[in-house]
Amino acid sequence: MATTELKHETLPDEEMLGDLEKNKIRETPEDIKQEAIINTLAFHPKEDILAAGDVDGDIYLYRYSCEDGKNKELWSSGHHLKSCRKVAFSSDGEKLFSVSKDKAVHVMDAVAGKLVTRLSKAHSKPINALLVVDENVVATGDDEGTLKVWDMRRSTSFMSLKHHEDYISDIAADSAKRTLLTSSGDGSMGVFNLKRRRFELLSEIQDGDLTSVSIMKHGRKVVCGSSEGTLYIFNWNGFGATSDRFALQAESVDCIVPITDNILCTASMDGVIRAVNILPNRVVGSVGQHISEPIEEIACSWDKRFLASCAHDQLIKFWDISRLLAMSVSDYRQQKKKDGCLKALSNKAFGGVGDFFSGLLDSNDPNSTTEEAEDSDEDNDGDSERN
Repeated sequence: MATTELKHETLPDEEMLGDLEKNKIRETPEDIKQEAIINTLAFHPKEDILAAGDVDGDIYLYRYSCEDGKNKELWSSGHHLKSCRKVAFSSDGEKLFSVSKDKAVHVMDAVAGKLVTRLSKAHSKPINALLVVDENVVATGDDEGTLKVWDMRRSTSFMSLKHHEDYISDIAADSAKRTLLTSSGDGSMGVFNLKRRRFELLSEIQDGDLTSVSIMKHGRKVVCGSSEGTLYIFNWNGFGATSDRFALQAESVDCIVPITDNILCTASMDGVIRAVNILPNRVVGSVGQHISEPIEEIACSWDKRFLASCAHDQLIKFWDISRLLAMSVSDYRQQKKKDGCLKALSNKAFGGVGDFFSGLLDSNDPNSTTEEAEDSDEDNDGDSERN
């Protein structure tokens, strides 16, 4: 007797569910696990591509995606002999610049992953900072405080100035690309005239190392992070002394990244990424965390949708920062609150952390603020071992 084979007929709804399971869409891309600690990150200016440089001198390029399992390594490079300390894309995304402890500046074809230019002895000391000013001009800073500005068409420097007494940690330029600002381990911010190719001044010495520098508030304010956990704020054209300072409840401010003209994100040795409003000064919440692991660097994606972070846990993590784009902070002087937690600004913030963040104050709560946040609520333009 012949047996009848029973076949299950797949319904359209079941097919759709199957496709969704296969192509699960996440809020953020999956974490990227590395074999070594990542020092530096840079997002492509136009595409969902991320570059990373590690302590072994290797550089990796990834295409990231919110679809499960779709993060993809595009290429890797081992041209640097020692730790890669900074990577940065050109404005068109076609070139990737990098600097290293090996004192070299490299320029790579970002598509092919091939080395295009090597300045093997760009500095006499290890290079720590990098800024791509435009398609032909690049600024670099080294461990002994020397700033160099390069004409990449000729592979020669047309500025070489040493006015800092310690390492240069970061470099920023104004929108007109006339002024370069440097933060340094000697506690000062340097001001350099790029057009006239000369040194202008150093700020007063601040407490701790100045670890980072960014221009905010439509170019009217400059913010520096420090190893003491304080943000120092300068008026534009008032670089000699700070107009304001804001002490975060953090071990340090090792990296700052502007998200809007008013809000920036900070990375710290305590592993927390904080969102901070500048003038009025408020810690508005936590974007994410590497639990108990010092964060090396954070970077913002081209569409302002994600923040990426790298830490000593050898993970590259992605955080949703879309809420920050529409956030505004009132000038209203809030009441102090002794017991409160830092507000989570993404679904992944505080995930599985338990009581790790207890005691971190939520300065976005209408009933709470840090004591330091009350010091500067008015925006008054006239006032006031690395790898």
